Amino acid sequence: MKVAVVGQPNVGKSMLINSIGNSNLKVGNFAGVTVEKKEVFAKFGETEFHFIDLPGSYSLKEFSLDERVTKEFLLNEEYDAILNVIDSTQLEKNLYLTTQLLELQKPLVVALNLTDEAEESGIWINDGYLSSLLGVQTFKVSAKEKRGISELLDSLKSVGTPKESKLIYSQPVEEEILRISNFLEERDFKFQNLTSRASALKLLQNSPDIYSYLHDTLLWVELSPILQDSLNHLYIHFEEKNMENIFSEERISISRGIAKETLNILKKENQTKNIDSILLHKFWGIPIFLFLMWGLFQLTFEVGAIPMDWIDMGIGAFGEFVGNGIGNEEVRSLLVDGIIAGVGAVLLFLPNILILFLGIAILETTGYMSRVAFLLDGFFHKFGLHGKSFIPLVTGFGCSIPAYMSARTLKSEKDRLITMFIIGFMSCGAKLPVYVLFVSAFFPTGSAGNWLFAIYITGAIFGLIGAKILRLFVFKESDEPFVMELPKYRMPSLNLLWHTVYIQALMYLKKAGTFILFASMVIWFASNYPKAEIPKDISSEEALAYELEHSYLGMVGKATEPIFEPLGFDWKITVALETGIAAKEVIVATLGVLYSLGDEVDENSESLISKLRENIPFATAVAFIIFVMIYIPCFAASIVFIKEAGKKRYFGYLIIFTTLSAYALSFIGYQIASFLT
Repeated sequence: MKVAVVGQPNVGKSMLINSIGNSNLKVGNFAGVTVEKKEVFAKFGETEFHFIDLPGSYSLKEFSLDERVTKEFLLNEEYDAILNVIDSTQLEKNLYLTTQLLELQKPLVVALNLTDEAEESGIWINDGYLSSLLGVQTFKVSAKEKRGISELLDSLKSVGTPKESKLIYSQPVEEEILRISNFLEERDFKFQNLTSRASALKLLQNSPDIYSYLHDTLLWVELSPILQDSLNHLYIHFEEKNMENIFSEERISISRGIAKETLNILKKENQTKNIDSILLHKFWGIPIFLFLMWGLFQLTFEVGAIPMDWIDMGIGAFGEFVGNGIGNEEVRSLLVDGIIAGVGAVLLFLPNILILFLGIAILETTGYMSRVAFLLDGFFHKFGLHGKSFIPLVTGFGCSIPAYMSARTLKSEKDRLITMFIIGFMSCGAKLPVYVLFVSAFFPTGSAGNWLFAIYITGAIFGLIGAKILRLFVFKESDEPFVMELPKYRMPSLNLLWHTVYIQALMYLKKAGTFILFASMVIWFASNYPKAEIPKDISSEEALAYELEHSYLGMVGKATEPIFEPLGFDWKITVALETGIAAKEVIVATLGVLYSLGDEVDENSESLISKLRENIPFATAVAFIIFVMIYIPCFAASIVFIKEAGKKRYFGYLIIFTTLSAYALSFIGYQIASFLT
């Protein structure tokens, strides 16, 4: 049984279908767009359910790409039933979408989710009366506590042919519905198996599918003047000629009336408002947010550093074990110095990645991130953005790919493009290993967490300055008004947190085991071939450096070294930057290969951190961190940027904008650091 799961944002759709026993999650994209498509497969009794988790949509008006995808699926795809998930604590607001779903005349079941939170807030819903008013079955459920799931699935199994919608509109609208439906019944008109009332509603709402169908029929000649007369009557009554606006007001009134009839609020105390009075305080709100972010980066570095030594020792021991069992020097070097050194250098930072993603997931699932967007709206306006841009930007701290995708919630194309152009300034999780490596090598250990926080904040500040420049000189348009829902505070679900961190860890390990593995092999080959004829009068260390310098990798680095010489970069640093275009983690893998060749498996060898400290000046390290902070995102993110931006030329502009910004700011950073040291 194929079920379309529909609901407004923050109603717990994903959590509900994931809480169904024996569920199997599959993630992909809807055809032709980059909107994420989540599917869950589950068996209940003898019925196999296939749930399609449609993007959260406030309505079916197509204001955003998510809403367009949801509407097109509901109108054009094959499915057996709709599961409408509602937030029980926000009944009136959520019923607006329900009224639109009822008009589709599809089998429909309503799940009143977050019942546990409603009860805690003193909200009681008469679900039996609500069922009779809507004309469809409604069930109280709690995805968190797995309450009401069996009853809901039983109802979905037995849902039959939809009955005529029980929604009653205002008297003028009902008069015109009756007038047109009577005419259609007299002419025995049928459209898509809809009742005459449903067809009349579609005509009054200017639905293009029924208009195009009728336009080429003889019936249109008789119907056209009747329909025009009905529309004119409604225009006069509502003092409005936009039927979409008229029906929006009707649905709002219906939702308000149904909520008033079925809701009973037992107590008035609002814990959310009490917490907001502190976290959204006009003086303390932003300092609290900065303190929380500082704490997150302290944890990321301090706690993440604990297992790093164990992982480093394990990788070193594994490399030594593998190397001792291989007689062929070329094969040994490929496995130990190439694959194990390269991939191992990336795996070393897995704990830091997990802590960062866990922290961001906690802030998002509690409802705090939406409030920070509201809090920063006035500040963002000074840079040509608004608060709604905060969500894609803070998502960029995790990964640029979902950040680019979440920018589609911005209705103005210019606001969306400005936000997408500066997402790369928000350091993604892939850059974290580079920062941790360089902070460990060049900054005092006791304050490493503070420096890591400073790097992330500096990148964000550079991004805001870049947004202001883009607004002033490129995308000259006033930004749109900021309207955003502030969900209730809720305790983060352990299942949801586990799922989020698990998926991110899996993606990171998959990248390390595939793409970075391949990249490490390519880098090893490029750094070992062609074999140069080594002068006889040099030491072994000088011979190793000579071989590297005359390898393919050395040739590429030497060719581009003059471009980056003003930043203090030698050819090795230059090569590391260039390989980072593919994926930022490859920077660490490249450095691991370049600085580990020859003696990494020796019992007296030093770590990569010591190698960097020995070979790179402090000012160069500062310039390198700044360049990594800003320049072009990874290959995968670039592909998503092109799809979301809509035009390939924008990607060319992105390359120019980020490269010039990275070069200029790195040069300034290099000069300042050189002066201070």
